[in-house]
Amino acid sequence: MSERPPISPRSPRAALEPEQVPPPPRRSERARNPFVVVGNAIITILIILMIGAGGVYYYGRQMLETPGPLQDDKVVNIPSRAGKRDIADALTREGVISVNPWVFIGGVFALKASSDLKPGEYSFQKKASLRDVIATIVEGKVVQHAVTIPEGLTSEQIVTRLTDNEIFAGSVREIPREGTLLPETYKFPRGTTREQVIQRMQQTQKRVLAEIWERRNPDVLVKSPEQLITLASIVEKETGRADERSRVAAVFTNRLRQRIKLQSDPTIIYGLVGGKGTLGRPIKRSEITQPSPYNTYVIEGLPPGPIANPGRASLEAAANPARTRDLFFVADGTGGHTFTETYDQHQKNVVKLRALEKQIQNDTVEPSEDAPPPTAAGAPADTNPTATTPRPGGSAKKPPARPAAPATAPARQGAAQSITTPAVVQR
Repeated sequence: MSERPPISPRSPRAALEPEQVPPPPRRSERARNPFVVVGNAIITILIILMIGAGGVYYYGRQMLETPGPLQDDKVVNIPSRAGKRDIADALTREGVISVNPWVFIGGVFALKASSDLKPGEYSFQKKASLRDVIATIVEGKVVQHAVTIPEGLTSEQIVTRLTDNEIFAGSVREIPREGTLLPETYKFPRGTTREQVIQRMQQTQKRVLAEIWERRNPDVLVKSPEQLITLASIVEKETGRADERSRVAAVFTNRLRQRIKLQSDPTIIYGLVGGKGTLGRPIKRSEITQPSPYNTYVIEGLPPGPIANPGRASLEAAANPARTRDLFFVADGTGGHTFTETYDQHQKNVVKLRALEKQIQNDTVEPSEDAPPPTAAGAPADTNPTATTPRPGGSAKKPPARPAAPATAPARQGAAQSITTPAVVQR
């Protein structure tokens, strides 16, 4: 049995003093290796980065998916050559997004859309999220504006309309040839150049004309697509009613077949003012017999070219006229026309129209006590006049519901006009 060391008594003070602490253990050589130290640091940094990336990912996803501030659908224009910061500022200004611009830029990078942002006019939906906003711009589905070009306008009038429309850019270098544009409703994005609009209208016209020419009646007298356009342009200016186009075309086709002058007022107007389209006043009697390449009261057959740009329906009517023997048509006072085969029948219809006009004048215009007596009418200058129509001489397509009184607004301005009724012309 081992002997215990003798216990030496200590004073209370000595008992309170700590015993000698043993020295710390020596670090192993491996732990002091610099590669291990660096490795531990890298792992620590990676863990911190992963935690930070996870936080950023969660935050970014929340920002991308959170509904935006828009209360209603809104159209915003993204200008060309706009940078990501410019786009963010424009969207913030328009109330499409409410995040910091750098958040928008970060979202663009996160969605890998840096090089896919396209300028244009975009429609953003109500409450669109940041992801939806960026996707809309990337897809490039810009707003399409519907532009309607009415039938019967001249090329000069169409160019004027395009020039006045602010959604288009650039200018038109030269007025297109008459009859080469197809009036229709087109859709274009804002910023489309006017030259591109003209080119599209010309391409559409060529395609439609080729289709109609292939389906034309083999008995039609026009010898080329160009002549078809010319005839269709006269039909277009003569009536705005769909149910009358083929019958009006038949009147002019029958006149061509019998070598009777067409005698269409719109051709007189075009010979006087050209592409301006509208005369702005009734045709004077002296202008009816005034020589002009387009005046079909003077020339035989068709004029040398179209007098307007006809629409698809008038082209169809000219290519497939109704099978009738009609040679005349006159306004019936209700917006339509009465068609006849003989001059005597036509004259009776003209008398009915004048009686209706006189009745309307008496009902709407109170005669003045000192009104001058009416002047005597001149003698008829032709035995084969065509009909009258209430369409105005300009580009208006819809005929009035009733003919105007001859003393104020002659009903026959701009239509096929019979010179045997001089009340509608001015000396």
